[in-house]
Amino acid sequence: MKRKIILPAILAFMLVFSNSCNDWLDINFDPSNPQVAEGFALLPPMLANMTRGETFDTRYVGQYIQNWNWIAANNVWDQHGYAPGSDAAGEKWRQHYWAIGKNIELMIEQATLKSQWDYVGVGKSIRAWSWQTSTDVYGEMILTQMFEPNRYVFDYDTQDKIYAEAERIALDAVADLAKTDGGVSQASLARGDLVYAGDRSKWTKFTYGVLARLANHVSNKASYNPDKVIEYCDKALASNADNFDVPHAGTSSADGNFYGPTRNNLRSYRQSAFILSLLDGTVFSGVQDPRLPKMLSASPDGVYRGVTPTAGDPTNTTGNMARIPLLWDVSPTVTVAAQIPGKYIFTDKAKHSLMTYSEIQFIKAEAAFKKGNKTLAYDAFRKGIIAHMDYAGVTAANRDAYMASAAVPQDANALTLSQIMLQKYVSLWVHGALETWVDMRRYEYSNQVYTGFTLPATLYIDNSGQPVYRLRPRYNSEFVWNLDALNGIGATEANFHTKKLWFMLP
Repeated sequence: MKRKIILPAILAFMLVFSNSCNDWLDINFDPSNPQVAEGFALLPPMLANMTRGETFDTRYVGQYIQNWNWIAANNVWDQHGYAPGSDAAGEKWRQHYWAIGKNIELMIEQATLKSQWDYVGVGKSIRAWSWQTSTDVYGEMILTQMFEPNRYVFDYDTQDKIYAEAERIALDAVADLAKTDGGVSQASLARGDLVYAGDRSKWTKFTYGVLARLANHVSNKASYNPDKVIEYCDKALASNADNFDVPHAGTSSADGNFYGPTRNNLRSYRQSAFILSLLDGTVFSGVQDPRLPKMLSASPDGVYRGVTPTAGDPTNTTGNMARIPLLWDVSPTVTVAAQIPGKYIFTDKAKHSLMTYSEIQFIKAEAAFKKGNKTLAYDAFRKGIIAHMDYAGVTAANRDAYMASAAVPQDANALTLSQIMLQKYVSLWVHGALETWVDMRRYEYSNQVYTGFTLPATLYIDNSGQPVYRLRPRYNSEFVWNLDALNGIGATEANFHTKKLWFMLP
């Protein structure tokens, strides 16, 4: 966070201007240019920044969890390292405190004055999501002193307090979204709601999804309550129609999908050998997954290839390099304009999913499995796979054939925790990388759970032989302006990124 929390320039101007309440200025009031931003004007950029925070940092987290890896050998992120003195992997911090930041407070305050409880509930839902997704990558964050005026050093709060705050705000959001009096109006909310078109019931389901995540992330603690997780899942997303999908116009790099060919952000990334092993039959009983050609890309010779972390792409100098599905042809001699657009979530107009029905079903399956209710776990497990097959565009015939194959256990008693988590990994590949990282850290990157997953042969020099467990706070806010507070949590230590987070501890 910077020395002062600053709103976008235009909003700051509006606030300063509206607070300058000299009577002589009243004669210049222009009703066509309101001095206080309305919720419908604030909400769209916040939705866009929810996606921005996730996509920017997924580039790095995706390497940690081997969604993809770097084209060249010995990349520091492949090694579970980081880039000192850089804002790389600090976008979630910026998203939480600045891009969404005070704007949420403004929207909630203005909506409360007008009894627009739908906007209030949406604002609180986004805030709860932002706390959850941000603390899950950073650990300790600034909660108590956030936005406190005339303060230049901000102390950190422990993650258990942040989890409690996220839960409190989420439950408040559910209560506000249930209100129907005052200025509640679907048509009004729809003006700014690019995701659910003003449908409060879907916002409520999304909020319960946040609560399900929070309750399930503490699975290693004695306080873990699988019944509560299942309850939240049953109130959360009920089908793919409830997915939290942020749209993209896709007309230019300014409004295109971060992973689309026009932005060309993935030219140095390659699909991993691990995701390939989950789709080509290596892990699942030799059965090729029908999602393979939908999600990944083959080399020109028709062979699917993936890379391992720190090794780079051994075929990069030939025409048969490993591919990321962004583009069919990523040869450096071919211009972006001449390349053929990608597929799946890698097109310019593709929506970015921040939460999906399939994820909720896999959360429910894990909780039910831990509870010992394999019948319930099996039902949710199958629903999760089917939902993601539909999400990926697999035909019903191919989907049903896979579900009846040896790749999927045909009896509840044959279901394993590993199968649940591996199928969840596939369903969250890339767009849900931050949630996958939560899961992999809860299980300590175990290859007993994530069959075939192997940590890099060479870890970053500052890791002391340990894998990464957290991102470091954003450099140009915390390390530049808030160093004293960082010292208090040990964040200036070279191996701070290998310190385990509260949520994953017993």
